[in-house]
Amino acid sequence: MVNSANAGLVGVVLLARHGDRSGTVFQNYTTYDSTQGYLSAYGSSQEYNLGSFLRETYLNPSSPSFIQGINTDVADVDQLYVRADAGGGNVILDSAYALLQGLYPPTKESKTTLANGQTVTPPLGGYQYVPVQSLEFWQAPSLTSWMECEYFQLHLGRLNSGVVFKDTAADAAPFLQAVQPYLNGLNSSFLNMWNIYDYLNVQYTHNETFYKSFPETLMQQARHFANIHEQNVFTDSVQNGVVAIRTLWPEIFWSLGNMTLPSNKVKLAVQEVDYKPIISLFNVTNATVTNPEISGIADYASAVALELSKNTSGEYSVALKFKNGTNDNEFKSLKMFGQDSLTFPQLIQALDWTTINSTINWCFSCNQTVLRGCSVFNYSNDPFLNPTVTGYA
Repeated sequence: MVNSANAGLVGVVLLARHGDRSGTVFQNYTTYDSTQGYLSAYGSSQEYNLGSFLRETYLNPSSPSFIQGINTDVADVDQLYVRADAGGGNVILDSAYALLQGLYPPTKESKTTLANGQTVTPPLGGYQYVPVQSLEFWQAPSLTSWMECEYFQLHLGRLNSGVVFKDTAADAAPFLQAVQPYLNGLNSSFLNMWNIYDYLNVQYTHNETFYKSFPETLMQQARHFANIHEQNVFTDSVQNGVVAIRTLWPEIFWSLGNMTLPSNKVKLAVQEVDYKPIISLFNVTNATVTNPEISGIADYASAVALELSKNTSGEYSVALKFKNGTNDNEFKSLKMFGQDSLTFPQLIQALDWTTINSTINWCFSCNQTVLRGCSVFNYSNDPFLNPTVTGYA
């Protein structure tokens, strides 16, 4: 823990979950392969409100969490780094744009003067165009590292046939029987719990007839069992089950590290993601040990913040905070490894073992040699992926 007085926030790295979707997205429970859905009007409002909250928290000079030196009204694109998972219906990418609308709303100060003296204000009252780096599934596994990962699928197979899921399935049996008439033919096995919950949640949110007929207590139970299911899927005592965050740590460390450099301009880095990396992040930092209530699926438009500060001795430290969607009005401070904050070197030392920092490292970590760009690498000298090198094959 860092006890010295802080001189203020140097920068912040955010993981933000996308907003509400307009339709169900099916995830294969043996692989967790899926395709993104579409952002609903409700979801865009959630993300806009999250952006407004972040603006009040980090861009307000009177806030105790104000980021030193950041532009408060007119966005300086050099101070912002935003990345989002793209593909399918682009619910995550569109969520990033909606968040940015709340973070930097239109302003007439966002204007330019032409050589002839004419002053031009952007459309929509001064709309601010903040670049977002979109990452497609086929480009790199960084934001969807569990997909096509054979070792993650091995982890799933063990879970699906293991005692934890068998015991929980027995507990969930009365619930699953009660909701079966509402599932429109969907597989009602506990192994399919994410898809059951997602279908019920979409219908309960967007289908008035369904909302009026479906008991609220069953909706609460659906979330309860989905939380248990997903918490087990994206946590692990070894590395296979936490791959969702392993490919994000290098980006997080890179952003925080750059923020400590005098030449750096980036003050706020945003990774717009699904719920999966958030579960894994809380697992590998032991955040759920002291705050077990954060286990499970983060709500739509949730945000995890890693806040970088510098004390009077010039030492950089990182604190972890969480806002669970619209249910929370403010950030909640979380502990990492039982500490309120860690020095930046301590954070890297504690988590460096989990990182996957390149596509080839992902290929090796997932036992994948063909898909997602892995086929371009030469594994002929690797004794693990090519056993003939050792002479034992």
